[in-house]
Amino acid sequence: MSAQRAYEDLIGRWKELQLLESCAAVLGWDERTYMPRGGAAHRAEQHALLAGMAHERATAAEVGELLSRIEEGDEHFTPDSTPAVNVREIRREYDRRTKLPRSLVVALAKATTLAEQAWQDAREKSAFGLFLPHLDEVLRLTREVAEALKTGGSAYDALLDRFEPGETSRNLKRVFWALRDELAPLVAAIVDSGKAPDASILIRDYPVPEQASFGIAAAEAIGFDFERGRLDETVHPFCSGIGPGDTRITTRYDRNQFAQAFFGTLHEAGHGLYDQGLDAAHFGTPMGDAVSLGIHESQSRMWENFVGRGRAFWTHFFPQARDVFPLALVDVSPDAFYFAVNDVRPSFIRVEADEATYNLHILLRFALEEALVEGDLPVADLPGAWNERFERDFGLKPPDDAHGCLQDVHWSAGLIGYFPTYTLGNLCAAQFFEAARSDLGDLDGQFAGGEFQPLLGWLRERIHREGKRYTASELVEKVTGKPLDHQALMAHLKSKFRPLYGV
Repeated sequence: MSAQRAYEDLIGRWKELQLLESCAAVLGWDERTYMPRGGAAHRAEQHALLAGMAHERATAAEVGELLSRIEEGDEHFTPDSTPAVNVREIRREYDRRTKLPRSLVVALAKATTLAEQAWQDAREKSAFGLFLPHLDEVLRLTREVAEALKTGGSAYDALLDRFEPGETSRNLKRVFWALRDELAPLVAAIVDSGKAPDASILIRDYPVPEQASFGIAAAEAIGFDFERGRLDETVHPFCSGIGPGDTRITTRYDRNQFAQAFFGTLHEAGHGLYDQGLDAAHFGTPMGDAVSLGIHESQSRMWENFVGRGRAFWTHFFPQARDVFPLALVDVSPDAFYFAVNDVRPSFIRVEADEATYNLHILLRFALEEALVEGDLPVADLPGAWNERFERDFGLKPPDDAHGCLQDVHWSAGLIGYFPTYTLGNLCAAQFFEAARSDLGDLDGQFAGGEFQPLLGWLRERIHREGKRYTASELVEKVTGKPLDHQALMAHLKSKFRPLYGV
C-alpha cells in the first residue's frame, strides 16, 4: 500500500470516529437541556457504550499501522500542509488514547454522567455532601488517566495537555501570576474609588421571552447562523459543535437579571462562531477542528467582553434594547447603561463575574484543582479550602456551597485541567483584538454602525480556517507577532476601567 493510499484510508477511519463521537455529543447536549433526570442512569450506559466504541476505533491496531506506513513512506508532505497536520495530530491522539485502557474510558464516561446529575441536585440544595462521593470517584478515575498519560511531567500537566496541548502548569503560573500581580491592584483601586454604577438597572423586570428574542438578535448580528445552529436553556451554559450545520448554544434566564442571559448568549455565540467557521470540508480531521480550548475561549471572551461590553456595541444596540424593554429602560441613559454592564465588584459566581475580576475566579480554581489532582487537598476538605481562599482573594465569604464550590459543572464532567483555558482565552483574546484593530482600522466605528462582519471575517481567515495547523502558542505568535503574555489584557482593562472609575 502506498503512503498516499494509507493516508486516504486513515482519514476515512478518523472521520468515522468523529461521526461516532458527534453522536455522543448529541446525547450530551440532550442530557443538559431536555433529558428528564430519571434518565441519568440509562444515559450513563449510553455514554459508556459509545465511549468504549470510540476508544476501540481510535486505538485500533490498523490505525497505528496506517500511521507507520505514512510516516515511513516515500511521499514527503510539506510541513504545515493539510496532510502533514492531519498525520501529526492523529499520531498524537492515537498515542494518547492507546495509553488508556478501554475499561477506564468506559468507567469514566459512566461516572461523569452520574456525577453531573448528582451535581445538579447538590447545587440546587446547596449540599456538597450529595456530590462528594461522585466527585471522589471522578477524581480517582481522572488520576488514573493522568498516570497513564504523563510522560515525565506532573499528573496535572497530563490532564492540562488534553485541553491545551503542550501547555504546562509551570508556564501557566509564570503568565498567570504576572497577570495577578497587576490585576489585583487595579481591582483594589476600583473598589476603593468610591465610584459605582447604578447596577440596579440590570436587575429590573426583563421578561424572559423578550430577553430570548433580544439575545438571538444580537447573536445573529455578530454572525451566528441560526439556520445552522440553535439556542436552548440549561443549568450551566455551554456550546456544542455537533458537526457541520449543527452548532448548539445554550443560556439561562432570570426575569430580574438582564446580564446573565444576554452576555451568556454572546459568550456561547462566540464559541459557536468558531465552530461554524471551521472548514466543513475537513470535518472529522484535525484541520477541521479547533486548535485548543484556550483559543476557543478567546473567541467567546472576545465577543462577550471586547465587543459586547464595549461602548460602540451599545451605541448600536441600546436604542434596540430600549424598544424591547421600554419599562425597564425608560429612565436609563446610554452612558448609565454602559457603566452598569461594566460594573466591577467582587462577587461569588464566576459566570456572572465582571471582566476585571473574572480571572481571579479562574486562578482560584486552577490552584484548587491542581491540589486535588496532586493529592494535596482531600475532596472532603474542598468546601472549606474554597471558602478560605475565596475570602482571602475577594474579601467575601460564600454563604453556601451553591455560591462556592458547587457552582461549576466542570469537575462533575471530568473536565479537570480545563479551567486555565478561560484565562488563556482572555489573554489570547486581548492580543487577537489588538491585532485586529491594527489590521481593520476603526473597529469602534464599525461596531457603532452595526458592522461586525469585518471582525468575524478576519477571525475566520486568521484563526478558524487554520484548524490545528499550528499549536496555540504558534498561532498567537503568527497572528499577533509576539508570544503570549499578560500585557495586552492589562492594557485593555486599564484603558476601559480607569476612565470609568477615575483610577
